[in-house]
Amino acid sequence: MQTTQWITDYLRAQQAVHGSIPADAVAQILDTLRTAWKEDRQIFVFGNGGSAANASHFATDLGKGSSDKLGKRFRVLSLNDNGPWLTAIANDYAYEDVFVRQLENYGRPGDVALSASVSGNSPNCVKALDWAKRNGLRTIALVGAQRGRMADIADQVIVIQDTHYGRVEDAQMGIFHLLCYAFMEHPEWAK
Repeated sequence: MQTTQWITDYLRAQQAVHGSIPADAVAQILDTLRTAWKEDRQIFVFGNGGSAANASHFATDLGKGSSDKLGKRFRVLSLNDNGPWLTAIANDYAYEDVFVRQLENYGRPGDVALSASVSGNSPNCVKALDWAKRNGLRTIALVGAQRGRMADIADQVIVIQDTHYGRVEDAQMGIFHLLCYAFMEHPEWAK
């Protein structure tokens, strides 16, 4: 296969994945974030690897860009951004506890726990979403076609119908940008 053909095929598959993002499900998550903003609730976001990078990026865009446009701040925190705390929890307990132990400190009923994972089975994300749901937080999962346990636990789920890590993570970042730019470009929607 020639390089150009591989690139063309990859881009075609990427466009199909982005084209399959369910607008109604994104709108429902937007409503959940709007409610959290109005009620001054905390939004926790987390994931592993590329999903961790996407979570950090989302927290930055929502906490800065969206908040700037609305004039009132989103209370958003990426649970993968405190390296010393993550390593202390992983070392002293287990890696699967790195998010849930933070939620135990911060999470309150009515807050939002949003996690992204391609497999939907990342033990640390599953454990955190499970705790969040049992403790009255609104739970959201962005997962790939395998769905995994996260899709079974979360109140709101968007399944990207692909198993390719790059394509799913790109689509998840696309969803994160949709959520942030909705507030940036249409601040009146938050009112």
